[in-house]
Amino acid sequence: MTGRKKKAQISVYLDPDVMASLSDYAARREQSLSLIAEAAIASFLSPDDAERREAVVAKRLDQIDRRLTRMERDVGISVETMAVFIRFWLNTTPALPEPAAQAARASVAKRYEAFIAALGRRLAQGPKLRQEIVDDVGGSQAGEAASGS
Repeated sequence: MTGRKKKAQISVYLDPDVMASLSDYAARREQSLSLIAEAAIASFLSPDDAERREAVVAKRLDQIDRRLTRMERDVGISVETMAVFIRFWLNTTPALPEPAAQAARASVAKRYEAFIAALGRRLAQGPKLRQEIVDDVGGSQAGEAASGS
């Protein structure tokens, strides 16, 4: 019968905050301080520790990359939407005669304030334009599929 090797005892000085965290963690897990400290040291000294950390960082970077890709797409959609609207508005709105143009310039501040207020309400409550586009396109495709079958 092989005997179990006796564990070596060490003395460690911990910052009071670290000791409090260690004690809280051990109490929550219902484990001894020694067992928690041993597992932490073993994990720290483990040869695959660097690989695990690298995997975690790579995963986070991938998430950030996907978010940036979505943001880039959303900004592109916004810019294209604005450009299409401006081109449409310029093509369909005739220039005003001078007396009407002067009257329009006089009311521009009030109209602009109304626009900003409406934009603020829209941004505060949603839904967002990109979701409406997905819903509209999805709804029209579902309608086409139903009528085609």
